[in-house]
Amino acid sequence: MAARAGANAKPRWNIGGAFAERYREVVASIYIYNEHRGYTSLDRVLTTARQVCPEDEAFIEAIAKHRADERKHYLMFKNWFARQGRMPLATGRGYGHIDRFIRMVFGCNIEELAVDLVVADPELFEKLCRVIILTEQRGLVQVEELLRNPLIRQDRAMHGIFAIVHKDEPDHFLPYRGWLERKQRSTGKRREVWADAFIHKVLLLVKLPGLFFRRHAPRMTEWPDAGEEQEQRVAPELRARS
Repeated sequence: MAARAGANAKPRWNIGGAFAERYREVVASIYIYNEHRGYTSLDRVLTTARQVCPEDEAFIEAIAKHRADERKHYLMFKNWFARQGRMPLATGRGYGHIDRFIRMVFGCNIEELAVDLVVADPELFEKLCRVIILTEQRGLVQVEELLRNPLIRQDRAMHGIFAIVHKDEPDHFLPYRGWLERKQRSTGKRREVWADAFIHKVLLLVKLPGLFFRRHAPRMTEWPDAGEEQEQRVAPELRARS
């Protein structure tokens, strides 16, 4: 009788498993946006640095490595979603730490931060370096917390991704701090530190839970780097014709 009842029983929904899966999906969706936003924004930082301090090859190489690392991290999260057979949840500037930071400190979006203006004003480039330092230091602390999170540890692939991110993270703020220190400039001002803390609280306590509990949140319809991949395929053909 018990065997028959067990055979006819409806499978129970694994609430704990569904919660963990949703949490990882939300975290990865936010990270994939920020990693993509990071390396595309660093293109502008790299262009600026080459004009502000062209003689400092080590610093410029460090920024280029930073950009390459962010691209690598983005691809790791992209592959994680691809293995899951689904696209990331759709996010946007509201989920971007660097988006909010640039807006609060410079009063404009990243795309509106003109390279020429930053090159012309050394204090603006110093401010940009401080924003990067605070953002990446915050990122290091956040990744350390995620590596201890049991919901992340349950997924070996995701835990491995964050282990790599953690290893790379110091190289994403130490070069900027070193450059400022060599110039005997401030590496962090009170208003910027407060802005960083405020943004972190908004993302952690408002944006992440809001996305988690939004049951019918839309998904991305294409990868954030779709246009970039097309440009990379077209560029060699154009060079061959020229």
